[in-house]
Amino acid sequence: MTSSQPEKPDAPATPAAAPTAAPRRGLLRRHWGKLTIASIVLVPALIFTGWAGIALSYSYSSGNRVGYVQKFSKKGWVCKTWEGELAMVNLPGAMSQIFTFSVRSDSVAGAIEEAMRKGRVELTYDQHIGVPTSCFGETQYFVTGVRSLPG
Repeated sequence: MTSSQPEKPDAPATPAAAPTAAPRRGLLRRHWGKLTIASIVLVPALIFTGWAGIALSYSYSSGNRVGYVQKFSKKGWVCKTWEGELAMVNLPGAMSQIFTFSVRSDSVAGAIEEAMRKGRVELTYDQHIGVPTSCFGETQYFVTGVRSLPG
């Protein structure tokens, strides 16, 4: 051979290629199934929680109703709420108008039961429109206070 450099029998002709690792895929490509399932469950749960929180935090209207509590009971399979009816009579002998209401607090429910035994009651309520489920109460009207009236 006629080359300017002599061949070295000990050295390999080409250097051995180092084994290369496969390029790492991104987080979304590796966990797309888990992320899809999490978003299907978490996004609606967060929307529901926000909706319920806003609907129960802000009151559309508030006021008082006076009458006789004619029905009051704790209802529900999973979410137990107090539900009741207040019969409001304007004139003696006239048809009574029924006001249905919900109570979320056990202490207010106890006060209503106590006031029922004495006769006429005045209920203070807040109206919450758009509550997403009946788990919080079957009506829009949530009683927050009660007062027993004479007569």
